[in-house]
Amino acid sequence: MGLVLLSGCSTNEPAENQTTNEGTNQGTNQGTNEGTNQGTNEGTEVDVVTTASIVNDEAAFLKAISKEGTWIIATLNDLTIDKDLVLEGEFTNKDAKARKIALYTQDENRTKTARFTLTAPKLTIKSENASFVGGTFVGDIYVEANGFTVDDAKIEGNVYFASEEYKASHQITNNGSVTGKTEVKK
Repeated sequence: MGLVLLSGCSTNEPAENQTTNEGTNQGTNQGTNEGTNQGTNEGTEVDVVTTASIVNDEAAFLKAISKEGTWIIATLNDLTIDKDLVLEGEFTNKDAKARKIALYTQDENRTKTARFTLTAPKLTIKSENASFVGGTFVGDIYVEANGFTVDDAKIEGNVYFASEEYKASHQITNNGSVTGKTEVKK
């Protein structure tokens, strides 16, 4: 059995030296990867580097939306999952809490080149500032966190919010739509 140890060092340079990788290659670096590796410098806060999960099957999708997943989950095809889904865990993008389910591919100019459909009986959103982008979800969504956004996507079903606060904080942007009800349901 082999062991690989990756290590990095840096000076105590300020965070402005962070590298932001605005990916356009759907297969390798979609999204923003940011963070700093401050080694073992005392008193220095370490940011976790997060990347996209590019998925094309049920097992990979379920892992990506879990607490141990990534901030962005990008599909490469339609997916049908015959069980309830839960998007949970706290992740950040550009120092803000965020999760993103991206049901599309894009070219180097960030133009969507294909859109996909995710079908499941139920999707529960427990991650703050989660967004559903670019494709279609067939099923009902239950929101249990602030800041849920439907962005350039279609929900073929209902969107239920666990509280008025969660409903008041949601957005539907860039021609996003919900075909069913959008209401508080406790």
